[in-house]
Amino acid sequence: MRNRSKLESVRNMTERYEGYGMSIKRVMEQKDKQPGIQGVVADIIKVDKKYETAVETALGGSIQNIVTDDENIAKNLIQYLKTNKFGRATFLPLTTVNNRGGFNYTSALEEKGVIGLAHTLIKTDDKFKNLIESLVGKVLVVDNIDNAILIARKYKNSIRIVTLEGDLMNPGGSMSGGAYKNSSNLLSRRRELEDLEKEIKTIEKEITEIKTALEKFRNNRDKYLNDINSNKAKMQQLSIEQNTAKMNLNQSNKKYEETKTFYENIVAQNTDIKTKETELKSEIEKLNKQLDEHAGIVEAKENKITELNNMLSKTRENQMEYASKI
Repeated sequence: MRNRSKLESVRNMTERYEGYGMSIKRVMEQKDKQPGIQGVVADIIKVDKKYETAVETALGGSIQNIVTDDENIAKNLIQYLKTNKFGRATFLPLTTVNNRGGFNYTSALEEKGVIGLAHTLIKTDDKFKNLIESLVGKVLVVDNIDNAILIARKYKNSIRIVTLEGDLMNPGGSMSGGAYKNSSNLLSRRRELEDLEKEIKTIEKEITEIKTALEKFRNNRDKYLNDINSNKAKMQQLSIEQNTAKMNLNQSNKKYEETKTFYENIVAQNTDIKTKETELKSEIEKLNKQLDEHAGIVEAKENKITELNNMLSKTRENQMEYASKI
């Protein structure tokens, strides 16, 4: 990862104190061995990016001064430098450095373009605030060089003024300025280190979230694939059942047509039967009528026969009587 490589590069530069003097590097190598070394001034402060150039200009060479808990530690480290011929360094013991007097030109804080005193733009632990104020508590930070010149003139070049671009107005009237290489900016290096660490943590968090989401996606994908396979099997089973149902439906439709035809035939036959029934009823009525007529004739004939038989009997009796008489 490009950011991680850059972080390692910046971290190595910071840990090796690249850009610092050799004596500073040698002393800081003893930090883990010699308790009481707090670090260089750049180590103990934080500044917003827009104020970095102004604050570093205000600090000047003191940004590389070494902060110690007390003067005894500073004395031991000075002896260490002498013994090993490592050069010279400036130490700031917290027990001896103090802020002598405040800023005497408070009205200048109301001038056009003034941002504030340099120490108010620096973030640090409470134990270092007095030290930082002693270093830059009298440096006025202004937005640009034009406003800085106007303020310097008004106060007769008695105030140390620094602009956001790093231009410096010294008491007495001297001016410093020009191009400022960010690569040598010790404050921006530490801020860049912290920004990179935050960015990498953010990226690592995002990567973790992405991995978690990816794992969840994979699990969901496997679940969906299982569901798809299961649904395919169900679809195959349903397809078989559908084909079977279609066959049954076709058979049912065929049977329905056959039954319908059979029913229609039965209805037609029933109609014929009803017609024949009606005809038969009519015929039966005729036959009954004829039967009644014939029954009357038969009865009349039977009566006639009876009458004739009676007459015959009477005649026979008369005949017998006549014969007896004869």
